[in-house]
Amino acid sequence: MNKKIAVTGVVLIGVSIILGAFGAHPLKEILSSKQMASYDVGIRYQMYHGLGLLLLGLNANKIKQSLSAVFWLLLLGTLFFSGSIYFLSLQDILSVKLNFLGPVTPLGGVFMIAGWILLIIKMTKINNGND
Repeated sequence: MNKKIAVTGVVLIGVSIILGAFGAHPLKEILSSKQMASYDVGIRYQMYHGLGLLLLGLNANKIKQSLSAVFWLLLLGTLFFSGSIYFLSLQDILSVKLNFLGPVTPLGGVFMIAGWILLIIKMTKINNGND
């Protein structure tokens, strides 16, 4: 087990639940349906990646290679992707223009994709006799 990866996954899951509850109640009355749909995408991807990191952390001992790069790509990707979506969805409420965050969302997506591809590469190099 890799405790750092597993705990990070649990934190992402917990925060996504809190933000999801906040979105389902107070924000639902304030945000437009388009803003709410975007906000929900951020929640969903944060939850998926939190679950992925939790599973990765719990099973890290099965992958004999370093998972540091995978961890950082997935974490930064999630923070950039979901975080930028949250702020862009809330910019009207915050009364501040945050359009400069627009390019951060796809950059986060690229980091997430790169993290999963790197994990696939590392997993295919596993040779434990059970292939």
